[in-house]
Amino acid sequence: MSLCATASREAAEPLAGTAATARTWLLLEQTGPWGAKALTASHLDPALGRALETAAKGTGVRVALIRRPGRHADRHDATRHRLFLAHTAPGRSWIRTTTVADPQTALGLDFAALGAGEHGDLWEPYTGEPLVLVCTNGKRDRCCALLGRPLAADLAAAGTEVWEVTHIGGHRFAPTLFVLPYGYAYGRTSLSLAADAVAAARNGRIALDHCRGRSTWDRPAQAADLAVRGLLGEDRADVLDVVRTDRLLPQPPPPQAPKPPHDTTSRDTAPHDTAVTGEEAPAWTVTLAHSDGRAWRVTVEQRTDGAPAPASCGAPLDPPARMVVTAVTATADSPALSG
Repeated sequence: MSLCATASREAAEPLAGTAATARTWLLLEQTGPWGAKALTASHLDPALGRALETAAKGTGVRVALIRRPGRHADRHDATRHRLFLAHTAPGRSWIRTTTVADPQTALGLDFAALGAGEHGDLWEPYTGEPLVLVCTNGKRDRCCALLGRPLAADLAAAGTEVWEVTHIGGHRFAPTLFVLPYGYAYGRTSLSLAADAVAAARNGRIALDHCRGRSTWDRPAQAADLAVRGLLGEDRADVLDVVRTDRLLPQPPPPQAPKPPHDTTSRDTAPHDTAVTGEEAPAWTVTLAHSDGRAWRVTVEQRTDGAPAPASCGAPLDPPARMVVTAVTATADSPALSG
C-alpha cells in the first residue's frame, strides 16, 4: 500500500512552514463517523456545517470537529457537545470552553471579533492541561487514520488531554499534532515527541523538533519564526512575534546591450534572443521581534525543486511547495546571530 506519509518521509520533505493557518480555532465535539468534509458529512447537521464555514470565511477563524479517542460507532444519541475557542497570537493566546445541547448556538458567535482575538468574556476560561489535537480522519486521508488514531489512543492512555480532530492540514506529515493554546503544529510525531511538546506547552514553551509552525501566521512567517528559533535555541512560546511580512517583487531582467549597427545575426539563430527567462520563485521578507528588543529580517523563498511526492494518498507525484529560509539578518540595533 502506497502512503503519502511514507513518500514524504522518504523524500525528506521539510516540515517548517507547513502548518494550517488560523488565528482562532473553533472546535466542536461531534461523535460518530466523519466524512472527508466532516462539517457537512457527519452527524452534525450539514446545513449547520455549511453555515459555520460561511460565517468563518475571511475572519481568521478555522472550524473543526473533535471527538475523544476510541471506537466511534455510528451513534446519533449524543446529547451534549463540548466547544472550545482558542486564539493563538503570541502574548494574547487564550482558550474558552462550554458545553451545549444544541451546537446551533455556535452560529451566534461574532467570528470577526474572535478572529481578532476578542472573546468578550464568552463562555468559561479553560485552565486545564494543554489541549492536544491529533488528526485521525481516515475518510480524508488514510494516513491520518492509520498513523493518527494509534497516537491519539496512546496519548489518551497516558492521561493527555487529547482529542481527535477532523483536519489540521498536511496529511503527508501524519501523524500530525496540534497543541493549544500556542497553536504550534508538529509532523511525523512519535509518542515521545508528543509528550515533549505537551510538557513544553505546559511550561510556556514549544518543542522545536518536528515543528511545522505556528498557525497564527502565514507560511513564510512560520518558516521565519522557526529559523530564528533554531539559530537562537529559543523555545519560549511567546517571546517572538511577527511584525510584518512583505512580498518581494520579482527583479526585472538586466537590460541587454544594443546590437552594433553592423550586426547581421539572424534572430532565428541568436541564442540570447531565443533564451527564455525562468519565472522567479515567490519570496518574502519577514520581520520578527523578540521581547528583549532584538529584531531580525528573514528572507524566505517558496521552492518546488524537491523530490516529487504526493500531497495526499492517491494524489499525483509532484514536487511539493516548500518554504526555504535564505537569509537571517539582525537589524541595525540588534546583535548579529551566530550559528
